[in-house]
Amino acid sequence: MGQLIKIQDYVSRYEQNIYLYPSRYVRLKKQQWGKLKNAWENNDASLFTGPQEVAKDWLEEEKKPLVNKIKGFWKLGKKDKEEEEELEPLELHKQMNEETNEEDVLRFEANFTYRPDTVEELKHQFLDQLFRFQMKWASSTLTEKSFVEKAFYYDEKLTFFLKRFPDTFLVLYSPIFLLKKAPVEVETIIITPTGIWCVSILEEENDAVFIGSKERFWVKRVKGVEKKGLNPVLALNRTGKIVQQIFRMNEIDLPIHKVVLCRNGYIDYPSPPYDIELIEKRNYDEWFNGMRNLRSPLKHIQLKAAQALLQYCQTSSIRRLEWENDDED
Repeated sequence: MGQLIKIQDYVSRYEQNIYLYPSRYVRLKKQQWGKLKNAWENNDASLFTGPQEVAKDWLEEEKKPLVNKIKGFWKLGKKDKEEEEELEPLELHKQMNEETNEEDVLRFEANFTYRPDTVEELKHQFLDQLFRFQMKWASSTLTEKSFVEKAFYYDEKLTFFLKRFPDTFLVLYSPIFLLKKAPVEVETIIITPTGIWCVSILEEENDAVFIGSKERFWVKRVKGVEKKGLNPVLALNRTGKIVQQIFRMNEIDLPIHKVVLCRNGYIDYPSPPYDIELIEKRNYDEWFNGMRNLRSPLKHIQLKAAQALLQYCQTSSIRRLEWENDDED
């Protein structure tokens, strides 16, 4: 499951320490899945919490006092401590203060009202609950939080980028960059261990045909009816240019791919720009499988790229009420 490191202008835990959270997430997700799968295979009764406990809507969790949420979650392992020792002294001091207070905020424990019949069903339910947990990491820290639009919890495109790709893919979903004091919303950016993918999803009716051109508008043709829509290449070029400029300033050398993605339709563009990849029904499976099969571990250059991009992202948040009260005390 890919990692959501930024969504629009919400405050993100990854902004605090991009060198810590991605590797911790990968390791701890594997640990939790292994523990859950073992419990399922051995019919462990503790796997089931019953309808009464699950009935507590997870959306209501934010109403609980923070002190009740600062419990357990996942304890720092030995490898985490080793990674901390490699950090710069100032960064390590900041991180230690943060984690001393935080003690692994946002407890994640999968809850089930019934025993899934198959491993695949178990996996899907696990990913559903992990997705909600990811949304919390991408919209809150110990002291700050952003107000998430509920629509994002049901956004099929967002869940596609997260659930269908490897753990080492870092996703910025519709991020807003602050450039020369002006906010600029760009396309989705996926930072993989081997390159950057700027993706514009172009999808409407099934089997729709999009007629591409260099003009400001493309033509969509479906069931004999034509309709104009904005050329997605324009936003892709803007996104690619911003990423390229930030990388140049930070001396980051990673290939940048720009993709128009149409999973359920076709793109008819005889001579597209040389630096634009058109992925549609006829070549989608090949592209998708190639992305999923990229099993390279997290790389330092990848995390450096993520940090550089996050530094230029706009963030809108408020201080948590519990911490405001603590300050007053």
